[in-house]
Amino acid sequence: MRVFYEHWQMECCGTPFAVGDEVAWRLVAVNARAPQGEYHGAGAWVEHHGGPDHETTGRVRAIDLVHQEYLAHHDPLAVRHPEPEPGTLVLRATGRRLEPVPGAPALEPVDACPKWFDAFEDEEPPPRQVPFRVRRAVGVLVTLDVPDGTPRQPRDRR
Repeated sequence: MRVFYEHWQMECCGTPFAVGDEVAWRLVAVNARAPQGEYHGAGAWVEHHGGPDHETTGRVRAIDLVHQEYLAHHDPLAVRHPEPEPGTLVLRATGRRLEPVPGAPALEPVDACPKWFDAFEDEEPPPRQVPFRVRRAVGVLVTLDVPDGTPRQPRDRR
């Protein structure tokens, strides 16, 4: 079975693993109504926060680092703001809006899952044109050998 392990789940609460390791994860089956590409073709995903109370045990057969390209729509240097009056609290966005580029995920075979993912790979300062492209590692796609081939569902007595 294929399992998607999101980068933030690993960075928050995960333990790195490698090809050949036996793992025990709380798996949630991917809903058939999930947006296309959200789980990169996986049949389940790992959940550390409020997922099922049982674990699925399996052996890691392959790991692919999932890279996603995004269009970044924020260039703070291109926006002019009027000078505020003295004593006025001014809130300005510091983040950026990222729009996934359809069909752009790329898989990179790796031997082990990293604990920390580079938020933005090979990113240069924003160009003067918006939008611009950034590439981000969003997780890993794991091929997991599971005895029965599927994660247990609630009320499943397996």
